[in-house]
Amino acid sequence: MGNSEKKHPLVEVWNTYPGIRQNRKILNVPPIERIIGEMFAIGEFYYYVLNLTNSTLSHHHKNILKLHGLACFPVNLKDLIDLTHPDDISFVLKAEQTVIEKIIEIGFEHQLYLKSSYCFRMKTAEGNYELFHHQAVITMEDESGQPVQAINIHTNIHHITKENPYTVLISGIGPRNDFQQIKLDHCRPSGSHEHLTHRETEILSLIAKGYSGPEIAKMLILSEHTVRTHRKNILRKTDSRNSKELVKKAFERGLV
Repeated sequence: MGNSEKKHPLVEVWNTYPGIRQNRKILNVPPIERIIGEMFAIGEFYYYVLNLTNSTLSHHHKNILKLHGLACFPVNLKDLIDLTHPDDISFVLKAEQTVIEKIIEIGFEHQLYLKSSYCFRMKTAEGNYELFHHQAVITMEDESGQPVQAINIHTNIHHITKENPYTVLISGIGPRNDFQQIKLDHCRPSGSHEHLTHRETEILSLIAKGYSGPEIAKMLILSEHTVRTHRKNILRKTDSRNSKELVKKAFERGLV
């Protein structure tokens, strides 16, 4: 009856991208090594290349088999969607739609230098659902500027936190320094914490990515004294004793 050809709603999300065309072709191998260097992975991770024209997967990192207990590499995005916790599917759908909307807002011409990230639960080899950090970068566009390929990285962060921040982060890579944090409050669990300023949020994100105080000062054009003061305030506001706890807080608040 053709049911095997029916696509999961998530597969169709990117088809809503304005001007999307079908039957586009991937022209060459993606620069996986360069993209990995731009990513943040603390824990066991894997990557794969997603063909946005037909939702097929390729160039898998072998860890995908180990982490999910798979016998062979998944060939379609739906194969990974089937590993997602059923209660997180609606959030993932909304997160992807949010990513598209933000890329449109920022401008198509910048899409190759924007990274999106958010968290959701996936089934592991042990049969449990654990929290994974999803990161994606568009790596190729066609002659009309429409995206045709992306590299996705999934990192198991269950050892860091089990709390999903229900937040989408759009950050710049390479020449871009974008930082947009979108909280999807309809999914967010209740709870409150002292509010961080935009600058404190920015610095917390950089600390979590492993940058030193002097490096952060240079990147943000601040004095090292100012960065130290912000770090002290961040530690107090997040009730953290050290950078290790800050990393945990950064994941819980969707800052990386």
